[in-house]
Amino acid sequence: MRTHGIRLDPVLIQAAIAAALSFAHLHDLAAAAGQDGWKAWAYPISVDLLLVAAWRRLRSGTAKAAGWCWFIVALVASLGANVATAGLLDLGDVPAWLRILVAGWPAVAFLGGTLLAHGTPDLEEALVPDQDEAPAPPVPPAVPELPASDPQPAAPPAAAPVPPALVALARKVADDHRTRTGTDIDTPTLRTRLGVPLPLAEAIAAQLA
Repeated sequence: MRTHGIRLDPVLIQAAIAAALSFAHLHDLAAAAGQDGWKAWAYPISVDLLLVAAWRRLRSGTAKAAGWCWFIVALVASLGANVATAGLLDLGDVPAWLRILVAGWPAVAFLGGTLLAHGTPDLEEALVPDQDEAPAPPVPPAVPELPASDPQPAAPPAAAPVPPALVALARKVADDHRTRTGTDIDTPTLRTRLGVPLPLAEAIAAQLA
């Protein structure tokens, strides 16, 4: 029976060491700023969670501007604690402005985490329905062959089904337009707001009527 040894990844070891040191520096700074007890331990956890949330948003490929913004905010908080506790700041006499920053960090972290975790979905996500909810494509009825002497015009192709999520999004856009202007939204305006082709916009407008 063949056994596999445990491989130690130097990158993961380095990341664990850096995280532990940064965690300790954030704890020391929070304690020096008057956040004693369990609160001093909660601060580094809050900074690390915001970093992870911002990194996941960057990896997802959506709303990268928000991801970079909050990643830099959390990185500055972590890096600032590392520099402040390296002997450049007297932890026995923390200035008032730093106490204010430390006391206000929980609200900033809550706002950033909420925006990163519950951001508005992109239109591309609304255009793609879930596989469980996607309607099956209609099966066109069989058309018998007509004699060559009596040709008949071909039946128009069946319209493609509109995803329910897109119809719901279009309904919200139409309601907002009616609230602001007092009139129903027309097809060209609906097409511009949704950014979809004209045939799809016409199909959506027919369902909104």
